[in-house]
Amino acid sequence: MLVWRLGTCILVCVLVCGEAGAHTHHLHNAQKEREADGARSPRDHGHYADGQHNSEFDHEAILGSTKDAEEYDQLPASESKRRLEILLLKMDRNNDKQIERRELHSWILRSFRMLSEEESSERMDEVDEDEDGFVTWSEYISETYGITDPDDQQLLEKEDQAEEQRLLREDRQLFNAADKNIDGRLDDKEFLAFTHPEEHPDMLPVVLQQTLDEKDTNNDGVIDFQEYIGDRESEDEDDGISNREFVRKHKPKFKELDINKSGLLEKEEVGSLAYSIKDIAEDEVDHLFGAADDDGDDLLSFLEILDHHDVFVGSEATDYGDHLHNLDRFEDEL
Repeated sequence: MLVWRLGTCILVCVLVCGEAGAHTHHLHNAQKEREADGARSPRDHGHYADGQHNSEFDHEAILGSTKDAEEYDQLPASESKRRLEILLLKMDRNNDKQIERRELHSWILRSFRMLSEEESSERMDEVDEDEDGFVTWSEYISETYGITDPDDQQLLEKEDQAEEQRLLREDRQLFNAADKNIDGRLDDKEFLAFTHPEEHPDMLPVVLQQTLDEKDTNNDGVIDFQEYIGDRESEDEDDGISNREFVRKHKPKFKELDINKSGLLEKEEVGSLAYSIKDIAEDEVDHLFGAADDDGDDLLSFLEILDHHDVFVGSEATDYGDHLHNLDRFEDEL
């Protein structure tokens, strides 16, 4: 998943019909899915599924790897607990056999960082066609948009390709911002900034400007309330909320963001729509403590975590012995 750099890095969100939705650039299918997911940021993608907390997000937040999370899902409970206990020894910075909120928060931020690196590495393997360890603009648009000639304007001339035109333009801006040494190609670190711009401070000005441009439909350089809430016509039948109720619900938030009380969100105030990676990690800490802090002391003992190992890292949902029995029975039936 989702949806990371860390510390004080910011993930910019915009409100789409009142719900937070990540402003992400066009990074082929995986990035498109994030936008469709309605996540507050790319890292937040997959945090919730059909309104329910997604257990896969929890597992990746602890393990820092989608591949490892998938492997843990196949382990028997005993092996899952054994490996989890090894992780807890690393997580427990003061060696008191308990995990405090700050220790878990730091660990999750570490995991988010690892997840971003894993995702970016996989994406780079797809795009780096000549396998020289660098990604050029030509390679990127060829793999992502199917444009084999960087000077080919055919895509931009089609009226029904307006969205592709916008995405291509934004990608170019982000590519140039990530290309720190201005050599026309991205190494692995630069490509990480390109694929996860919301998590790199140096990329933030570009992301903020793109966020403003996307919401500023009348191109006056600011976001009014109507632009803030978006077009409601297609939403009424789906969410059951009338326009009047919707406005009443979101007007206070708009006023809160409007720091200078001008009735408009200016570029500097657009940053107030940010949702940081630290916030996402804090949400996850709250969730995990709520699931495992059985004695309510605001500490997670190793025993509490191991008793809830399936929440933290997952393992076979059924008893492993029953699982093997079912496999044997299936083979007998064949």
